[in-house]
Amino acid sequence: MLPTATPAETGTLDAELAGRIRRVFDAQRPIALRWRESTVAERLGRLERLRAAILDQRVAIIEALAADLSRPPVETELAELLPLLSDLADHRRHLARWLRPKRVRPTVPTLGTRAWVQREPRGRALIQAPWNYPVALTLGPLIPAIACGNTAILKTSEFAPHSSQVMGSIVRASFDESEVALLEGDAAVGRALLELPFDHIFFTGSPAVGEIVMTAAARHLASVTLELGGKSPVIIDASADIDRAVDAIAWAKCLNAGQTCIAPDHVYVHADVYAEVLARFKRRLSSWYGADAAAAPDLARIVNERHARRLAALLEDARASGAAVLHGGETDPERRFVAPTLLGDVPDGARIMREEIFGPVLPLIAYRSEDEVLERINAAPKPLALYIWTRRRELARRLIRRTSAGGTCINQVALQFVHHNLPFGGVNHSGIGSYHGEWGIRAFSHERAVLDAKLQLSRAFFPPYGKRARRMLALLTKWST
Repeated sequence: MLPTATPAETGTLDAELAGRIRRVFDAQRPIALRWRESTVAERLGRLERLRAAILDQRVAIIEALAADLSRPPVETELAELLPLLSDLADHRRHLARWLRPKRVRPTVPTLGTRAWVQREPRGRALIQAPWNYPVALTLGPLIPAIACGNTAILKTSEFAPHSSQVMGSIVRASFDESEVALLEGDAAVGRALLELPFDHIFFTGSPAVGEIVMTAAARHLASVTLELGGKSPVIIDASADIDRAVDAIAWAKCLNAGQTCIAPDHVYVHADVYAEVLARFKRRLSSWYGADAAAAPDLARIVNERHARRLAALLEDARASGAAVLHGGETDPERRFVAPTLLGDVPDGARIMREEIFGPVLPLIAYRSEDEVLERINAAPKPLALYIWTRRRELARRLIRRTSAGGTCINQVALQFVHHNLPFGGVNHSGIGSYHGEWGIRAFSHERAVLDAKLQLSRAFFPPYGKRARRMLALLTKWST
């Protein structure tokens, strides 16, 4: 996922805003201590206030995303509101069970004790959100944060100002800033927040900025959840349902104009079906967006001119490297437009094969050997998602065994994000930790081990160590093995 702001975009922080940041952070400390003792009913009440505020601002959210990204309303409802409302409903149904202490059986050395694991809030949380799905990726992590009993400071992206304003209204309607506060601003605000000793930091953005966040967290030994990104590959096997595969991939690639962390980045297509796949892609993109994609009402825009120019430069570099534009290719950075584009014959050295694309540009790569694809995937950083299209179940299982990724879909694309009974997160370069459903509760809580001793069998091992201690140790060792 591309950064909210690059490290070079330093900016400056005025004294008044710096003071407010510190005041809010300090004001949340006593609330965090108080919320630690809050009941499930009280936490559900906070979630209900958040849900009511989201529903009250539903139209405003759709209008804000149209202003920030020229996003079609259906895409905002589908990708922003539906996941939030579904997650809130899951918490309403299951939070009591998720937070219930879990009894564990004693081991042989701990006979005579009772033990359990109870989840407790981490304390004060920082949630730094990106611009591509600003509502879902800001308020989504907030749901488990407050469900666990944490306070939170939300830092939104300056690249989605209309969405930030609406979310500010939602947060203020639901919470006092000593409970949950939303701060807008550039990278300087983000840096100032990272200097504070939060108990947990939840960051969604690029691996480059993720390294900065992790370094800052290490200074305070804060726990982190890093939702990053990378280049998520797709494999289309010769046995795949071509029509179904192409339609799903094209939709996921063009959703939000490709500015999606789990969007297909590039596609490995078996050579036997490459021509059929390419023809289907061309037909589908033409039928959806017409001959003039710039006028298509169902295609969002790139977030700003700078990112549109970055995509135009990637395309130009690919062409200069010998890649063929098979469909689309038009760009208009001033209008923040990049057409849905298919590329072929892209050399490995081209920038577009090394950098996360984050736009509606899709390289197609023909392959013959399964091992060839596996070698290329495993030589790259571990992706946030891997998508496999095949009718051969053993092939799918083999590809999963021989690769590593944050998540995988077989004969589907991107649906893992809205399946809240699955953890969502990356691995290594594509992220650390996960959330959604109960995994969000795990992210924002500490699993505290509690042991209650009814008998004190350990007295047998108090000094001086004599025959009784040796006999007891021999018995315990025998029973344990």
